[in-house]
Amino acid sequence: MKTRTVIVGYVLALALFLFAQRHPDSSSPTAFHTVVDLTHSIDAQAPAFETRIDAPARFSRELWTVDQIPSERLIAPLVVLDVSPNIENHPDYQISLEDIARWEQTHNQIPLGSVVIARTGWNPRRSSAKNYRNLHFPGYSQDAAKFLVEGRNVLGLGIDTPGIDPGPSKDFPVRQYALSHSVYQLENVVSLDRAPTAGGTVVVAPSKLESGFSAPVRILALAR
Repeated sequence: MKTRTVIVGYVLALALFLFAQRHPDSSSPTAFHTVVDLTHSIDAQAPAFETRIDAPARFSRELWTVDQIPSERLIAPLVVLDVSPNIENHPDYQISLEDIARWEQTHNQIPLGSVVIARTGWNPRRSSAKNYRNLHFPGYSQDAAKFLVEGRNVLGLGIDTPGIDPGPSKDFPVRQYALSHSVYQLENVVSLDRAPTAGGTVVVAPSKLESGFSAPVRILALAR
């Protein structure tokens, strides 16, 4: 409980700092008028679905652990990639280059150094799987992840499912690829329907676990 209190305090202080930087004129392009909490409430009965961050060290001990991720990589432009209309009859849908192209046709190029979070609309309660390891859910294709990492220099890849790979997956190729390029993973993100699709800022505040490969995380979306 003490750790979670520290996390909450850190996030609120950071959000207040960002708000304090805005211009008094509400028309200023740097002004934020809404904060959306993208964090799943911790459920002791379903810990697998809490909002978490995977650090690059999960791929290699030579890469950043949770506490070593540079602070400047935890505040970034937010991109919400809405693919929810595509998954109705495709439980293992793979987010494609075409999905990214459609987003960019509408909103312009994804800003370099963004955090991209996919909104699939997946709901674990609708799954017929009897256990977590057999769940089916959407994720990123390897081509899409490679384009976002190498073509748009994303800092983090997130999704509203238990992982950025389509599930179930045995070797997690997308996660392994992203982490190997020092891109962290955000899983079980919620309330993306309330977050700005483009033009927002994301604040990622993980529990600062020393040498941790994975940790609970609080995620806030700041909307202009």
